[in-house]
Amino acid sequence: MGKRLKIVYEDDWLIVVNKPSGLLSMSAGHPEHETAYSMLYDYAEGIYIVHRLDRDTSGLIVFAKDEDTKRALQDNWDEAVRERRYFAILEGHIEDEEGWIESWMYEHPKSLKVHCYPVNKGDDRNRPPRKDWKFAASHCRTLRHMEKNGQKYTCVEFNLETGRKNQIRAHSAWIGHPVAGDRKYDASTNPFGRLALHAQGLSFIHPWTGKVMKFNADIPKELR
Repeated sequence: MGKRLKIVYEDDWLIVVNKPSGLLSMSAGHPEHETAYSMLYDYAEGIYIVHRLDRDTSGLIVFAKDEDTKRALQDNWDEAVRERRYFAILEGHIEDEEGWIESWMYEHPKSLKVHCYPVNKGDDRNRPPRKDWKFAASHCRTLRHMEKNGQKYTCVEFNLETGRKNQIRAHSAWIGHPVAGDRKYDASTNPFGRLALHAQGLSFIHPWTGKVMKFNADIPKELR
């Protein structure tokens, strides 16, 4: 795979890779673009993507080697996943704490930006106030504080209960601490030359063996 895409695990049914920042998971109508999918397709023809990461997010992605495995994982993904853990560096100083961020999420069809709305007392997460809203829950924990170029930042660990599009990026902006380098969600700084978000840990039940698979991808050196 070379230096840009590292295979973390492979068996007869699955390939788990560590994707670098700046590489698309899969192209949307631009076959000439190099993607994690295209690189793996050259390695193992007939590959299927199970889930995606944003282009500028690095970390763990799962691919299936056949359509049955893809369907088995995708149809049961929320039940199969045991952990979705991310490392992020957020703008500003957040006190040493941990807790849940819960919201309704709505993706604007033109800007493709995700907006958050409060979950009110009595709301049912399975019955959103609007049909195009989705419930999202992120557990966050302060890891440490840092300064760079005179600006304050907080390193945070996120564990996702739900896996909505741009969930961490939207939730971080919603609480007033955007992910560093995330211009789309109103970050004012880019101290690392990339989005400071990394899919570090992933755990799920193997669709055929039933074993719990656990994977970890080291934090990229530019974010350490």
